[in-house]
Amino acid sequence: MKLVETHLKRRTILKGGAAALATLSAPAVLRAAEPAPIKVGILQPVTGALAQDGEYGRLGAELAIEDINKAGGIKSLGGAKLQMVFGDARSNPEAGTQEVERMQEEGVVAIVGGFASPICLAASQAASRYDLPYLVDVGVSDQITGRGLKNTFRFAPGFSICTAAAIQNLVRINEAAGKPAKTVVLVHEDGLFGSGLAKLMATELPKHGFEILEQIAVPTPSRDLSNVTLRLRSLNPDLIIPSTYYGETVLLARTMQQQRVRPKAVYAVLNGAASNRRFVAEFPEAAEGVMDCNHWYDPRNEKSKAVQARVEATGKPYNYNIPLNYSSVALLADALERAGAAERGKVIEALNTSTFKDHLMPYGETKFVNGQNTGAAPVSTQVQKGQIKVVYPGVFADAKPMFPANG
Repeated sequence: MKLVETHLKRRTILKGGAAALATLSAPAVLRAAEPAPIKVGILQPVTGALAQDGEYGRLGAELAIEDINKAGGIKSLGGAKLQMVFGDARSNPEAGTQEVERMQEEGVVAIVGGFASPICLAASQAASRYDLPYLVDVGVSDQITGRGLKNTFRFAPGFSICTAAAIQNLVRINEAAGKPAKTVVLVHEDGLFGSGLAKLMATELPKHGFEILEQIAVPTPSRDLSNVTLRLRSLNPDLIIPSTYYGETVLLARTMQQQRVRPKAVYAVLNGAASNRRFVAEFPEAAEGVMDCNHWYDPRNEKSKAVQARVEATGKPYNYNIPLNYSSVALLADALERAGAAERGKVIEALNTSTFKDHLMPYGETKFVNGQNTGAAPVSTQVQKGQIKVVYPGVFADAKPMFPANG
């Protein structure tokens, strides 16, 4: 009996000793359990008509997640890393909603992105059913934040803010040039974004002495804008204000160039191409002199310059979608840090009290009122000698506006 007991004790000691030795020899990272990654939904249209912008948005989010994780993750959660759960909105609201449902099943703590107003409108509504925080990157329709949804936040400015800034900038630029521009034609895409913006511009511009000659709606996508250009020639406005996505803006600018339609200036608002380096690089003559009041990064920001250098080193242009999505993900990380928990309700509380300012945009401190960041504002840019320059307001400007564009 004693022989059997001795044998069992010896086996137990040997087994325990082997386990202890294995534990001691294992890397420290294995001995201390890592916190579970925090899943973050990134929603962008990377197929379909809006694929180019969606890819810029995805890149910005990827760079932010990479930098946050390299810097130690969410420190209040033990260094938990962010994990992207990507969804392709396929350039339509229905697909965006489907991706929200999938992300909900995968357990994301929040969603960032959407780009287009119709996608953001539908996706944020779907997310609200699960109290899932939704951070809009671009979508400017005031309907997005005007529905009282407690889960929806827009870091960038919306229609009302952008229209007010665009008009203020235009009036001051026009006055400085001796008020050469008096008549306007609005060319806008026929969806939620363009129609809403055109309505606001048509209401507000006459208050500042501008005459609206006509509003022209164009579909997305458009294959031929010859008739629109002929109409512009007939109306002969001082200003053409296009609010369209990339393809339609490029098509309109090139057709105007071919048909020699030369207004005093093209002053775009929230345009898909006028503040896009690809447009400037591929069609420099059509782009030259075009102004735009739009989302843009702070050209003085050293962190933004560093991100720009990383992007351009890969051969890609640095467009506003990149720093805007980078900043939106950084804002979410800041909210997670302050919430101290990857819980949706606490993240929403943290966003509501946000004073985030470590972003790449020409904004002040983040402050959400009814889901809209009141610290956000667009800037006016102009294509000058193949470069996109900030021309207004002066605090961010790296060039003076050339107005009117043709003389």
